[in-house]
Formats: sequence, structure tokens, C-alpha cells
Amino acid sequence: MNVLYEETGSFKVGSVLAESDASLQVEAPHGKRSKIKAASVLLRFEVPPLAQLMDKAEALAAEIDTDFLWQCCSEAEFGFADLAREYCGHAPNSLEATAILIKLQSAPMYFYRKGKGRFRAAPADTLKAALAGVERKRAQEDQIRAWADQLQRGAMPEALHVMLPQLLYRPDRNRIETKALELACETSGLSAAKLIERAGALPSSHDYHLGAFLFEYFPRDSGVFESIAADEPPSLPLAEVAAFSLDDASTTEIDDAFSLTRLANGRYRVGIHIAVPALGFAPGSALDKIARARLSTAYIPGRKITMLPPRVIERYTLAEGRECPAVSLYLDINPLSHIVEGQETRVERVKIAANLRHHQVEALDAAFLAGEERGELPFEAELFFLWRLALELEAARGKPATQQDRVDYNFYVENERVSIVERRRGAPLDKLVSELMISANNNWGRLLADRGVPAIYRAQSDGKVRMTTVPSPHQGLGVSHYVWASSPLRRYIDLVNQWQLLACLSGTAPPFGKNSADLLAAMREFELTYAAYDQFQGKMEHYWCLRWLLQQQVTLSKAQVLRDNLVKFEGIPLYVRVPSLPELEIGSRVLLDIEGIDLIDNSVRARYRGPVEG
Repeated sequence: MNVLYEETGSFKVGSVLAESDASLQVEAPHGKRSKIKAASVLLRFEVPPLAQLMDKAEALAAEIDTDFLWQCCSEAEFGFADLAREYCGHAPNSLEATAILIKLQSAPMYFYRKGKGRFRAAPADTLKAALAGVERKRAQEDQIRAWADQLQRGAMPEALHVMLPQLLYRPDRNRIETKALELACETSGLSAAKLIERAGALPSSHDYHLGAFLFEYFPRDSGVFESIAADEPPSLPLAEVAAFSLDDASTTEIDDAFSLTRLANGRYRVGIHIAVPALGFAPGSALDKIARARLSTAYIPGRKITMLPPRVIERYTLAEGRECPAVSLYLDINPLSHIVEGQETRVERVKIAANLRHHQVEALDAAFLAGEERGELPFEAELFFLWRLALELEAARGKPATQQDRVDYNFYVENERVSIVERRRGAPLDKLVSELMISANNNWGRLLADRGVPAIYRAQSDGKVRMTTVPSPHQGLGVSHYVWASSPLRRYIDLVNQWQLLACLSGTAPPFGKNSADLLAAMREFELTYAAYDQFQGKMEHYWCLRWLLQQQVTLSKAQVLRDNLVKFEGIPLYVRVPSLPELEIGSRVLLDIEGIDLIDNSVRARYRGPVEG
């Protein structure tokens, strides 16, 4: 005697060796012996032979029309043998009964399992919906394959093209467009970006990297950003000074300017004038929401994305030839000792006599270091005095404003060509701007703390710089208080501190009170966003360094070992790991072969050739 039984959801057969009321001992066709429960037995049979039943039954089941079998069922629960009798029109043999059982088990949409060998036909409406779902899934799978085939052939399906940013930067794996792209990537062995580039849908490698940043931090604003304007400033007194600014040629958000006036008592009055957009809109306004969303101007070689809308910048930037609203810190200076003997802060209009650019006056760096005043450039005497003052301010703090030997790099992109220019930190013009900004931010931080007005401070202790609402010293700069308040057109924290400073000066209640949740939230969000912007700037500078290598057709380059296998290319801020680099001392100069540059991956392959001789 043979039996058909169910075990762990599968149908098995065996010949009976021994039997009791509750169990049977059976032997499988391959010889394995098992003990099974009597309740698991679905069918007893003699023919066909044990080893043939399942194969023949599966072949017979494949010939049964599932839909017709479902129509043969009543609404009530049934056993497979009963349905086999109804379907066959006679008492079924073991092969027919097993075939019906297999068919029932293989069509769970049509037949619901209700126990061992027992089923119930799915309701008509439920079955119709399930079949429609299967058809939809089949159609989707066909569409996925069709789109993937198009991508494989180097064509971009329109349905994928319209959602390109999402596919590249935030793919939803539940969407069939994403599944098609993933299938094409898997088949081709290419990344999504490279596959899309091959299909001609990626304008450029630059746009690919920039697009990721814009997608994350600067979603579309429906034109509001370009059109919104700030309020006009209130009527302010006009300062009796002629101020000048000193910035890079591409700067449009001119936050700071300086003036120098000789007083009747022989002293000099230095004016540090900061743009005051805080007069043009209030916290909680539509403009504030825009600034709060962006939190900072983002700088990228060849372009920038401003925090404030263009009409606001145009109204409040310290532009040459205009009388601009400003918050001014005046320092009265002894001309012999360059000691600060008095100070005062005012909100006023300041006449901006000139917007000086670095390239116009950079020759003064060498002249000042040589102790020369040539008198050939505008505001040269004023700049020389301010540099001498900066030296005294730095000495008084006891800490340098910057690492004196550090080299910065300016990137200039025009017509897809990049130039990279070194700029050494700590040069006279750089130092005078840094020191005067430190002085303003120190003085205003102390003023806010003394008057109990909450603000966001930059503090440093144990080497770590952090932001805090608690007035704290900045050990690295050697000052007791330090806020960021000198770049309100470009940084949201400076704008917040400027609102607080204006309230402090006017004697009104500040917009952000003590323990303000909004103040703390703004501080936390700014720190995260500012770090992300800085990271992206570094990524794009890396990209433009690679573009520069291609542009200059560099195949062999000098580099300096920083640590392990990390090197810095000479002349550009490109940092690369070189796996083939042997163990060398830090600072060793080496020659590298440029073996390949991938602008989509933003990477370069370099191989160690040898040391730089001499």
C-alpha cells in the first residue's frame, strides 16, 4: 500500500511499512524512512507505481484549465476528492485525484486552503480583482523590460526622462521607472549616471554633480525668490565718512566696508561698516522664511547660490556710489601706538566711495611688507594704516587670525575653462580684513552679553569650535566673546545676531528672547547646513581640479605626501590616495602618472613614478 501525504506544505509519497491508529511508518522512493501522522494522509493507492505518481499527476494537472475548474466549484468548502469526482464525472482514480489536488494547491488566487486537502473557491469579485492585479503586474514587468532594453540601446525613455532628478538623486524603488533603470544598470554593468549619460540625457558631468546639490538643498521656488523684495530702511543719519570695501572681483554681496578719519585731537577714527539687511524684513516674514530655508550662500567654482533674493541684495549691499544703510563700529586709535582708546556703534547711512577688488590692489601686499607706501593706488594710505592697526590688534589678542603659511585657492570658470589661483593667507590685505572683522564680532558679542540680549556665539575650548547661545571665549582667537555678525547678506546666523544687535542698540525687546526655541533651532540647522554646503564646495573644487588636469593635458604631476598614501598635487588643491605609493616620509615630493580621470565618479587614478629629484 502506498500513501500520498502532506508535510510542511508539500505533497510526498511513500510505501507503508507499518501502521497504527495515529501514525504510519513509510519509505520514500529514494529509501528514506519516516514516521508520519495518520491525519497527514490524503490518499491511499496501489497504482500507478510509487515513483511515478507525482510526475504523472503534475503532467495531468498542467492540462487542467484553472478557470473551468473554479467554475466547477460550489461556494461551500470542499475536499479535493469531491471536486475530482465532480470534474471527472466519475469516481476518480489516484492519478486524477492527485492531479486535481496539485492544481488546487498551485492556484491560491482561485482556491483558498481551508485545511489538509480542503479548499474553498474564491468569490467572483475577489478573483476578478486578483486577476486584474496579476495582469497589471505582467504589463508592468513588460514595460520595465522594454524601458531597460531602450536604455541598453543608448536611448532614454521619455517616461524616465521627465523624472530624471528623482531617478538620479532619490530613486523610489517601488516605481517601475526605477526598476527599469536598475535592471539596465545590472545588465550593462554601468552606474545609473553613466548609463543615463550614454543615453544622452545627462547634459554634463558638472550638471550631474550640481544637480544632486540643488535637488537636496534648493528645490524649485516657483519664481518667488527672484521677485520678492525687502522693505525700505527707515530714515537714518548720514555718516561723515567715505568708506571703501575690499573684495574678490566676483563678490556681489558686499557685507563690509571701512573708513578712516583724522579727528581734531590728532586721533584716527576707524569705521567698520556692515550691511544691515535686518532693517528690510523681520523674523517670521516671507523673506525670513526664504533666508531660514537656505541659511547661507553656497559657493561653487564658477557660480554661487545666494541666501537672499537678488532684489534684497541689490538694496542692501554696500555698493559704490550709494549711501547705504549700515551698522558701524567706530574705533578711536592712537596714531603712535595704534591702541584703541574708544569705541562706539551706530546705525546710519554710509557713503560708499569705492568697491576695491583684490586684483586691483594686490600689489600692495608686497609693498606693505617692504614698508613702502607708493601712493599709486586708491585708498593706499588708508589701507596701510589699517594693516598697521591689524598687526597691533593681532598682537593684542596673542593669536594669529589665520594660519600664516596656509594657501587658499580661488577658482575662476569662464566658458568652461578653469583657472586656479593661489592666495596666501596672512598677506597684509587679507590680515587687515580678518582683524577688523574679529574686532567687530568681538565688540558686538561683548555688547550683547553685557546687556543680556541673547545671541549665537562662536566659542572654542579644548580645540573644538562650536556654536552656542552662552557667551563664551574663543580660545583660538584669544577673545572673550565672539559672534558672527559681519556677513548678514550671506549667513543666516549673522542676520539673526544683527536683529538682536539692532534691538540692543535701540533699547527695544529683541526678536529672540532668552531660551528661545527658534534661536536654538536656527543655530542647529545652520551648523548642519553650513557644513553640508562646505562639503559640497570641496567636492566641486575637487571636480574642477580634475577638469583643470584635462584642460592642461597633464599626464605627469608633482605632489607632496601628507600621510600614508594620501598626497596633495602641487599648485592645485587636489587630494588623492595613491595605492602604489611606497612608505615615504611626510612632506616627500613625488612624481605621479595620471592614468585616468572619471568626471562622473569625480575621481582620478594616479600611479607613483618616483621621487622628485633635487
